[in-house]
Amino acid sequence: MENLKKAHPRKRYVEAFFILSSLLQSASSVTHYSIPEEMEIGSVVANLAADLNLDVNTLSRRKMRLDNIANKKYLDINKETGELFIFERIDREYLCISKSATTCVLKLDATIENPIRIFNIEVEILDINDNAPHFRRDTTHLDISESTPVGERFSLNNAVDPDVGSNSIKTYYLSESEHFNIEIQTGRDGSKFTDLILKKSLDREEQNVHTLILTAVDGGVPARSGTVSIVVRVLDTNDNAPQFDKDGYTIELSENSPIGSLVVKLNATDLDEGSNSDITYLFSLYTSEKTQQTFTLNSDNGEIRVKDMVNYEDFKIYDMEIIARDKGTNYLSGQCKLTILITDMNDNHPEISVKSFQSTIKENIEVDTIIAVVSVSDKDSGNNGVVDIRINDNLPFALRESSDNYYELVVSKPLDREKVPEYDITFTVTDRGTPQLSDNETITVELLDVNDNVPRFNQTFYTIPVIENNAPGALLASLTALDPDLHENQYLVYFIIEKDIVNTSMSMLFSINPENGNLYALKTFDYEIEKEFLFHIEARDSGVPPLSSNVIVHIIIMDQNDNTPVIVSPWRAHGTVVEEKIPRNTDKGSLVAKVIAIDTDSVHNSRISYQFLVNTDTTLFSLDQYNGEIRTMRMFSYRDARYQRLIVIAKDNGEPALSATVTIKLSTVETALKSYSDMTEVPLEYDIFSDLNLYLVIGLGSVSFLLLITILVTIVLKCQKPKPSKAAPPSRNSVISSERNSTFADSTLVSNDAYWYSMFLAETRKGKMVVRQPVPKGARYVVSSLPRGTGLTDTSDSAASTLQVRESFDIAY
Repeated sequence: MENLKKAHPRKRYVEAFFILSSLLQSASSVTHYSIPEEMEIGSVVANLAADLNLDVNTLSRRKMRLDNIANKKYLDINKETGELFIFERIDREYLCISKSATTCVLKLDATIENPIRIFNIEVEILDINDNAPHFRRDTTHLDISESTPVGERFSLNNAVDPDVGSNSIKTYYLSESEHFNIEIQTGRDGSKFTDLILKKSLDREEQNVHTLILTAVDGGVPARSGTVSIVVRVLDTNDNAPQFDKDGYTIELSENSPIGSLVVKLNATDLDEGSNSDITYLFSLYTSEKTQQTFTLNSDNGEIRVKDMVNYEDFKIYDMEIIARDKGTNYLSGQCKLTILITDMNDNHPEISVKSFQSTIKENIEVDTIIAVVSVSDKDSGNNGVVDIRINDNLPFALRESSDNYYELVVSKPLDREKVPEYDITFTVTDRGTPQLSDNETITVELLDVNDNVPRFNQTFYTIPVIENNAPGALLASLTALDPDLHENQYLVYFIIEKDIVNTSMSMLFSINPENGNLYALKTFDYEIEKEFLFHIEARDSGVPPLSSNVIVHIIIMDQNDNTPVIVSPWRAHGTVVEEKIPRNTDKGSLVAKVIAIDTDSVHNSRISYQFLVNTDTTLFSLDQYNGEIRTMRMFSYRDARYQRLIVIAKDNGEPALSATVTIKLSTVETALKSYSDMTEVPLEYDIFSDLNLYLVIGLGSVSFLLLITILVTIVLKCQKPKPSKAAPPSRNSVISSERNSTFADSTLVSNDAYWYSMFLAETRKGKMVVRQPVPKGARYVVSSLPRGTGLTDTSDSAASTLQVRESFDIAY
């Protein structure tokens, strides 16, 4: 090992040279792959390690990784096999939005460390037919006049397909129609669009709306398609005359009909629409003056009403002719004949009488139970004296004839007071005379409540958030149940169903008001101790027998920022100042100290940020607000004070924020190596060498000796291997020498010496035993943290001293 140290005094400089060379070499070539989109996650694209001539066994150690694309990781590397595989779903249409793009390529950088090498990788995403053509609207509306000539063209919206090439839209199809077909045309950019062509004349009166289906089909295998509905509304022209329902009407009218009563309402229809179908009614010249004086005709709706007294003994028959005329520009008309026969009138109304009746019944009364008996009568004779009785069809009651003109009202369906508390039953009696006469009478039936409804909560599961440190007796929620019954059947009492939690009854933690369901906390909760509770609450009515239901209540304790951050590193007694010593020739960016604080609150409130509260020289030190590392921003100058005082505040993310501070007193020494080369003492108390620690030291020494033997055997075996034809990239454990004295090598030495010195201080202040042994001048010191056996560091006596191989540190670390 000593011979290797002397033979390679400029190892670090050469390592940097090889790293730069490997970066330039890897950037000059691109590894290209082609894969289809929508591959299953986990599918292997290729063995990237084999394609890049990398050793699979070193991928994990060299931290091989792929850069993300727009914060998404579509592909990743299996460090065990070196395979490039699909990590996330890849959609070509999402990645390459531009329709004009012929290719879609993902450009990735694969990076490995020790030394750093970057490989350019291009993955071409091939299109598959995974998108069906679609139209921008589901329905297209067209208005076409029925007088439009055959051959007229109408443009239609074309479909779109995100796929490209042969997977894009190929053709269109129109559903079968005797009036329309389509013509497909191709644009300069290759897109397909269609025109709708009228091939047969339209007739709005025959069919006023035509519904067509246009289908777009792409060229993929298998082909995909999309459809749009085309609704063609046919516009009207005045080509139809009004027509009555019949050519002639015969109407019977009872004498003494009241003035203004409706005789008949004539209805003429015009198959046209708009003003072409608006109709005006009028008497023709063939209608007598006596008829026009006895009856009126409404010109807008065709109603004929009694205008004067109608007497059967004066006139028994009235004849008239009615004309219906539309309001088109060139109006058309139609006519019909009307004969009115005057008949003798039915002038007595039927009567109804309620003989027996129960005004209140229970809601659970049995079906077919009699609740009322009624009778009907009419003083007229013949059909005018025949009486029919009925009630509304939507009632849970029915009429049943018991004898002549006597009827029973019975329950026909189960009753429910909570749905309908009472019924108004109207008996309607009508005779069979002309015109019919009728009468009605209404009775009210009230339903009495029975306890047939279970109390119901608004929810089946309640989740109640409670902020910790709540006051005992605080109202948490109001859990209200509803019972649609009445009186004592709806009076509810609330209970907590007991459940023991670690020898604690639920009633000792919560209380509920039995009358209104208000839930209270009986103690103060602490999120760090108790995070949730789950129990049941029961609501019970006061009916006989009582009915009940229960609901699950989930209490979630919400965290408050009630714990102050605790600084655990650098360790110090309460209220004391942490003192650190660093060499004055420490390089820029060297780690001086690291502040670590912990917070027992939840994740959001325990997020720690670090800031300088006091910094004697803001140009000399920087503090990482996330990890608490204090580093030098520049090298020390002769003007800088020997003592520097830093106060770091660790603040959590709560509202309000809580914080803790630590004071670090830094003192600089001229030469770090001298201070260590003259000392062999340990920085801790000598009394740490108890019997137990002595055994630990002996054990660790034995393990270190075995490890050293293993390293030496490995080095000998490596030296016996034939040299490769091509220079291997530098690694962390390689030994490279250089005879050049350069500023770069010296600065690297200073920076690394400062780093390892800060590591030495950190290990010492953690209460670990650090052993330093003097070695011959010009050699190195190896500082070993014995309790771990992994932290081997070194320091140099000057910036120009030789660089030492840290084989033991690299392997153990």
